[in-house]
Amino acid sequence: MQINLRKAMFVLPNLFTVSSIFLGFYALVLCSGEATPVQLYQAALAIFFAMFFDAFDGRVARMTKTQSDFGVQLDSLADVISFGAAPALLVYKWALAPLGALGLFLSFSFAACGALRLARFNVLAMRGDKGSSRFFVGLPIPLAAGTVVALVIAHYAEFRQNVGPSIQAVVAVVVALLSFLMVSTVRYRTFKDAHLSARSFAVLGLLVLTGLAIAVKTRPSFVLVVYMLAYIAIGLAETIFVRPHPTAPAELPPAIRAELEADEALELDADDEKDDKAEGDEYI
Repeated sequence: MQINLRKAMFVLPNLFTVSSIFLGFYALVLCSGEATPVQLYQAALAIFFAMFFDAFDGRVARMTKTQSDFGVQLDSLADVISFGAAPALLVYKWALAPLGALGLFLSFSFAACGALRLARFNVLAMRGDKGSSRFFVGLPIPLAAGTVVALVIAHYAEFRQNVGPSIQAVVAVVVALLSFLMVSTVRYRTFKDAHLSARSFAVLGLLVLTGLAIAVKTRPSFVLVVYMLAYIAIGLAETIFVRPHPTAPAELPPAIRAELEADEALELDADDEKDDKAEGDEYI
């Protein structure tokens, strides 16, 4: 009985990951054919809820002590579907299709760059080190997908119709930027080093009040757009004006240290603790 219960515990976090795959697949189904604005809105909601399942599968794995290499690989494959292919098709049908070959290329670039970002993470995970516990290297693919989803939801709440030419151009620029940021070496905070303090509560309160002000002055659906764009902007600002380029830790083997120094995309922070390899909880 104890052995069967242990096996069931290993299945539990994978059920969260598979649920994320289902929602990504459902979003693809909704976007197929001549999708209406309502169907595109529903597809955006499906991807949004997939983000919740993706966020909790790693936490469930740690709580049940069922982390595994299988879970890491499954989570990456799930992210390719739910946060790579599904948002790429969604943004193509929603805004980029009228741009012809350019729109097709931009949508494909989003999916391809997401897959490349996941592959880079898997390389680091197989080496036994996922990198900094305080920073992501490149924009995490769920947050890139979340930005697309936020734009679709906000537009539907405001207009409930197809996207106009002026918005198509803006969306094209945003998708190109998101694709670049996913494969870049721009560092984004994980906030894993945040602690309960007066300063933390003050920052959280400011964020909540800002969101409430935006919701009252405009629409509640715009709050998620502002939060996503602010996170992207903060990462860019810290990389350009604050964060120095890190160096490879001296305690690593010489061969790996030389490779890290040669490839900026694989650099690690020397003063950060190494993360335990956990299933899915890295917002890769």
